[in-house]
Amino acid sequence: MTQAQVPRKTTKPGALTSRAAKKSDKQPQGAGKLARAPLPLFSLFLMAAFAQPASAQAQNQAPAAKEESSWGLGLAVGVEKQPYRGIDNETKALPLVTYENKWVSIFGPSVDVKLPSAGPVSFRLRARYSMDGYEAGDSPFLAGMDERKDGIWLGGAAIWRTGVANLSAELLGDASGNSKGTKFKLTVDRRFQAGSFDITPRLAATRLDDKYVSYYYGVNAAEVRAGRPFYQGGSAVNLEAGLRVGYAIAPKQTIFLDLSTTTLGSSIKDSPLVERSSQNSVRLGYLYRF
Repeated sequence: MTQAQVPRKTTKPGALTSRAAKKSDKQPQGAGKLARAPLPLFSLFLMAAFAQPASAQAQNQAPAAKEESSWGLGLAVGVEKQPYRGIDNETKALPLVTYENKWVSIFGPSVDVKLPSAGPVSFRLRARYSMDGYEAGDSPFLAGMDERKDGIWLGGAAIWRTGVANLSAELLGDASGNSKGTKFKLTVDRRFQAGSFDITPRLAATRLDDKYVSYYYGVNAAEVRAGRPFYQGGSAVNLEAGLRVGYAIAPKQTIFLDLSTTTLGSSIKDSPLVERSSQNSVRLGYLYRF
């Protein structure tokens, strides 16, 4: 389901923004309802649900030659349509937090340890809290389903900066042991600058293995109901297209709008828990850089 891009001011190409993901706690049903985390600290992790593409852009740009740390604070609001049956549009309003120094980059639920680069290719060790789970109470159709828990994912990433576009590859495994699955993602993006505006289109493909698909979209024997047959899916490839538009309203202040649509892989679409073939989102955010 995994990675909105926060606009960057042109004088600091090394500034980074936060990542994004899916809800972690049970959310109220109904469009326009506000998602809430049970703890203030955990809301910092949830903010990546609004800024995931933005952090990808920040990682894909050439690193700045600097020793000092940088950080930013902001707010984002997003609306996302989940593919599960009976779950309405979900609206979230959460804080944005970013931090970077010479060795570490933090984007909400993602922490990168920077490794030595090889020419235009940089490498990172990556840890991420992924909010892919759900509870039976999230939808009437999910009644009787066991809880699908969120996970901690560990792995690495490689970023290749070319004169045409930025290419990145990411491989993560479920270190929490919930799904015991893996994710492999390829992303290409290109940032265009036009005065105070920046426009970044992106394309991405994410391969989810059969363990991931069966855990989050499968139906076990004990969960079978009328209209909800047993299902164990195979691996799937999700395809994403997105566009971020940013605007620098002041030297240290930026706003952004991110639109994305993800076409789900066939083994996910075939799940009896799923009623949509795509997953769409709209995100609007503000960031102040210190």
